[in-house]
Amino acid sequence: MADTSFDIIIIGSGPGGYVTAIRAAQLGFKTAIVERAYLGGICLNWGCIPTKALLRSAEIFHYLQHAKDFGLTAGDVSFDPKAVVQRSRAVAKRLNDGVGFLMKKNKIAVVMGEGSLTAKDKLSVKGQDGKTVELAAKHIIVATGARPRILPGLEPDQKLVWTYFEAMAPERVPKSLLVIGSGAIGIEFASFFRTFGAEVTVVEVLPQILPVEDAEIAAFARKAFEKQGIKIFTGAKVTKLDRKSDSVSATIDDGKGGTQTVTVERVISAVGVVGNTENLGLERLGVKTDRGAIITDEFNRTNVPGIYAIGDVAGPPLLAHKAEHEGVICVEAIKGLKPHPMDKRLIPGCTYCSPQIASVGFTEQAAKEKKLDIRMGRFPFVGNGKAIALGEDHGLVKVIFDKKTGQLLGAHMVGAEVTELIQGYVVAMNLETTEEELIHTVFPHPTLSEMMMEAVLDAYGRVLNV
Repeated sequence: MADTSFDIIIIGSGPGGYVTAIRAAQLGFKTAIVERAYLGGICLNWGCIPTKALLRSAEIFHYLQHAKDFGLTAGDVSFDPKAVVQRSRAVAKRLNDGVGFLMKKNKIAVVMGEGSLTAKDKLSVKGQDGKTVELAAKHIIVATGARPRILPGLEPDQKLVWTYFEAMAPERVPKSLLVIGSGAIGIEFASFFRTFGAEVTVVEVLPQILPVEDAEIAAFARKAFEKQGIKIFTGAKVTKLDRKSDSVSATIDDGKGGTQTVTVERVISAVGVVGNTENLGLERLGVKTDRGAIITDEFNRTNVPGIYAIGDVAGPPLLAHKAEHEGVICVEAIKGLKPHPMDKRLIPGCTYCSPQIASVGFTEQAAKEKKLDIRMGRFPFVGNGKAIALGEDHGLVKVIFDKKTGQLLGAHMVGAEVTELIQGYVVAMNLETTEEELIHTVFPHPTLSEMMMEAVLDAYGRVLNV
């Protein structure tokens, strides 16, 4: 390399890393990004984006199977698993190339290799060719993301027991599948494989599926999944996996004093992720961590001056958009622009199964635990003309307000396209909008978004269409 000295170096090129690099370059910093595997990180290559490509194929397949419901005829509907995966990989490759283009456009140096901090302002990068490059920067931002969590006895083997890596590129759709964990990753894969005909069983150790979601929304989603034929165990855990030549027998403790044995072709372990903090030299420099996450302040500064951390490696919520926003705040603070610290309560969460789930802010339970005096509104998809016209009349919108101030405290949705709708409430909450302003907002007709207004109206005894 011609240049080895920079203003800012980012370790990791996932959404947090590459967006941070771009913003740093925009602010005039001489910037480099270090990546050990592929530009775009897990999200663009093996996570957020390719999974949505898979789920889109599943969605279209579902509609083709139900063409008759729309007055259409589609004969001999089938699917090619290899072609479905190939499309997903092509989408990931396109975005990977796009990140490379953005790095060149913004004159950001890309150093491929594994980085390790040798001092608070120095980084040693070992390339795949075994050669080492020494880099220096006044500011070093760790954006190394996370990897699948592995539990004893449930270790993935890439053949019978999968992580999301193997689940995203199956050679065929297994006839039967056990999904351990019902967070976003687990439920999305359960939905995908069920749509393509697999017999799916989901085991969740906590009392409800989708544990971070509002209990009412999670219960609604569970009924929808069970209607599709997905078997769900909650308050249960897999205690043993007996691996055969081409199947797995799982022993399930049902949490009620009994056990069941389920035999499936494949298992997906989706029990969470853990931050990539190893081999970075953090311990050598005294950077504080807690349970696999780097401890930072509101501007993502660690306890060691000049070292920062963003994204999954800096702790929950483990979301790409959280990582991006943290990175922007981090470099703007370095520049002295005095950005607003991020309010994690206002970060939306989305799960792209069928039906979709989206949320922001307090759940009903969280609001009650904080002793807040609340009022709630609900509106069902069955009362919305656009939802009925789309053939998607199964869903629910729920809002939570502070009874005293009218402040919108939370919004929770389940149903078609709610991952697109949720941002309306996110904007409203960021603007500290009250129920009065939402009620006086004109929503276009006919749209799914009208349900957002109707849920608010319901909270104040003024609902119109149910």
